[in-house]
Amino acid sequence: MNTVHSKLLIIGAGPAGYTAAIYAARANLNPLLVTGMQPGGQLTITTDVENYPGFSDVIQGPWLMEQMRLQAEHMGTTINYDYISRVDFSKRPFTCYGETTTFTADAVIIATGAEAKWLGIPSETKYRGFGVSACATCDGFFFRNKPVAVIGGGNSAVEEALYLSNIASHVTLVHRRNTLRSEKILQTRLFANPKISIIWDHEVDEILGTQDSVGVNGVRLRSTQDSASTQILDVEGVFIAIGHSPKTDVFKGHLNLDESGYILTEKGETTTNVPGVFAAGDVQDKIYRQAVTAAGQGCMAALDAEKFLTLN
Repeated sequence: MNTVHSKLLIIGAGPAGYTAAIYAARANLNPLLVTGMQPGGQLTITTDVENYPGFSDVIQGPWLMEQMRLQAEHMGTTINYDYISRVDFSKRPFTCYGETTTFTADAVIIATGAEAKWLGIPSETKYRGFGVSACATCDGFFFRNKPVAVIGGGNSAVEEALYLSNIASHVTLVHRRNTLRSEKILQTRLFANPKISIIWDHEVDEILGTQDSVGVNGVRLRSTQDSASTQILDVEGVFIAIGHSPKTDVFKGHLNLDESGYILTEKGETTTNVPGVFAAGDVQDKIYRQAVTAAGQGCMAALDAEKFLTLN
């Protein structure tokens, strides 16, 4: 296995990683970016993007990621399509082990992102991007004045339902239990909202849709109390809100993580508990989780890394 050294290694190829690469390259840090298994991150499975600044028309998520990649390369970033499976942050230079290459670096930016938790049923995959979404902020606009369902019972689900109530004609929250796990203040707002109703003790059995023109037109729910009991809910959108999982397994035991697995950083910064290792984007942000905030944090990480390398 060959070894490659760089001043700055960036792990991850979403908005945070590519933006970090652009800024680092402009600072003459000659960054090396390792894409991982999903170059472009979650935006590669996002069809229409309307809320990224600078575009008056709808753009495609994969296209946006391709443009960021091209810009990063144009600025001088080296792109490597390996996958990091093991790291050693105990000493500098840091060592990250890929499938075909060992990477060493004086500083590292982690931008591996997060992924939405899905139900894992075939119909969910079939209609993903065509009526099934895991981000109300991203896709809620497309369901203006249409009935939608939100699946889940935690903070994410309640927040999604409240957000969608300002857009959709009606929101139905579906929860597999008879009590919510969200904060009480959120529950109070939810119960008081006339545009939101709740179906308790049910889970999604199948997402229903049209065959000729792909799109959702309903969801079949199954009772968690009586598996033989089902009902059809007429909706045009289904938002899965059962949480997100940061892609941090490889960093466990090497960096401080919170109880949900997100990398802990200093408040208002991208610095981790290991000097010279930085984290940006959804891998450390469980609140906003937007492409534009991830890009902003990528910029911050590059500036933080530049400062670190200058002083060390």
